[in-house]
Amino acid sequence: MRIWLFSFFIVLGFTAAAQKKSYADSIKAYQKNYVETHEVVKKPDWKFFKFYPVNTGYRVMASFEKIIDTSGFIMKTSGKLSKKYFRYGILSFTIDNKPIHLTVYQSEQLMASEQYRNYLFVPFTDLTSGDKSYGGGRYMDFMLDDIKDNKLLVDFNKAYNPYCAYTSGYNCPIPPRENDIAVAIRAGEMDFGKKH
Repeated sequence: MRIWLFSFFIVLGFTAAAQKKSYADSIKAYQKNYVETHEVVKKPDWKFFKFYPVNTGYRVMASFEKIIDTSGFIMKTSGKLSKKYFRYGILSFTIDNKPIHLTVYQSEQLMASEQYRNYLFVPFTDLTSGDKSYGGGRYMDFMLDDIKDNKLLVDFNKAYNPYCAYTSGYNCPIPPRENDIAVAIRAGEMDFGKKH
């Protein structure tokens, strides 16, 4: 019986390790594709991309609460063009035992597009912004279908920089203050290694 239990726990250990490795491998593949298909940074500068080590602690299941926003607001950008967004909902979860709330937005411009009308946008800043990660904040994208039973899987390992992190001339949305996280999110893309 003891031998059987010992073998069982060994198998469980290997399974857990394999799942963890599989997840890390999937994120590394995601990052590789992100770099190689980037619309702004070309191959000679790929070496300047940096990412935090993959960390499952920054992959959390958040509860989702819908917001009815019919008026919208103008989200500031890094450029001269203004962009109108609607608050779509609130994500609630904990990281490092600290409660976090993030607002999910929909772009008025994209809502008019057949291809992108189900697109959801979560810009944020955190305690690494301006230090190890880009000072202008980072972004995460979701689709309406990603929300199931008022839950949404939030994976900061997929957080990415706006185009303004690499070059000037873009109108990058600036994360509203309500999405300033009072926790260091050491996951996802770090600040670009080449200054412009």
